[in-house]
Amino acid sequence: MITPPLFTRELANPIVTPGGPSWRRAVSFNPAVYHDGQQYWMLERCAGSLRPFICQLGLLRSDDGIYWEIATEEPVFSPAMCGSPIGSVQDPRVTRLEGRWWLTFAYRPYAWSSNPTGVGVPESHETDFPKLPPLPECEAAGSSNVANGRSDNLTRSGLAVSDDGKSWSFHSWITPANIDDRNVILFPEKISGRYAVLRRPLEAASSSIWLSYSDDLENWTAPELLAKAAHPWENNRIGGSCPPIRTDAGWLLFYHGVETTDSSAKAVTYRMGAMLLDLTVPRKIIARCPSPIFEPETYYERVGLYIPNVVFPTSCLLEDDTLLLYYGACDTSICLARASLEELLSLLDRHPC
Repeated sequence: MITPPLFTRELANPIVTPGGPSWRRAVSFNPAVYHDGQQYWMLERCAGSLRPFICQLGLLRSDDGIYWEIATEEPVFSPAMCGSPIGSVQDPRVTRLEGRWWLTFAYRPYAWSSNPTGVGVPESHETDFPKLPPLPECEAAGSSNVANGRSDNLTRSGLAVSDDGKSWSFHSWITPANIDDRNVILFPEKISGRYAVLRRPLEAASSSIWLSYSDDLENWTAPELLAKAAHPWENNRIGGSCPPIRTDAGWLLFYHGVETTDSSAKAVTYRMGAMLLDLTVPRKIIARCPSPIFEPETYYERVGLYIPNVVFPTSCLLEDDTLLLYYGACDTSICLARASLEELLSLLDRHPC
């Protein structure tokens, strides 16, 4: 399905695996990677167990972007910093903007518990934490039908900030608490004088990418549609992957597409696609490749602890003409692949919108 093979996988893959401290002994995946001019830094989504599946962000460092070591004894960003120690912080993306490091993340107030099946999305349920706040009144009375758990436990997305890329503090919420809204990613510069983010509000459309704008990084406009799922390999949903990369041709946007391959087993495959957005009007798509440009092929991308058949890119660095793509594999480990920016733009040029 992939057209054509553009990415070369790092021979040392997976470059980061779980283990060591108790808070990361189960999984390490979906990283945010950035370079401060001296070293590479990585925020990893990690968890010490699957039941409950409390995710936090650990910090790693590297001299070459391939071999990593844990940089701190404790996670540097936790659900407690967002208001709930029994919650979960997920899927970091880091952007350098106006001299500071900005982190977008997904957050759930009460972590779920998961039972992997080995063939598809895990069987998950809300954790019966002691002293869990009571259900909202309407649910307690039985008048609310919440198919995916408590209505006060939806995934919302927030913004954190750091001056040194190592110590992080909560800044503000980007999305409201009453809708499930994730894959929120900040553009690395203002567009027409406003900050911009990608979003995926499930209440609006489960398989679409949306845009919102802000004058102050605290108050955001209602989302406007950017792109819908359009091909069989993304029939379940799509969402933003890495912070957009500015090129002369437009904003290079990687996104993930999820295909349901066996609904009875909840089996899915996560792949990556690419599109180009107009530099000044990003809701205008200049080009979009109809086939995925990266998909699960190796053993570590097809077999893992949490979900098999997953590549989930969350960070891409550009060094000269080389794209360094960092991604989670099977929601279990972290990997690296490389591609030529020139070759990728040439491919997109053959698929104008």
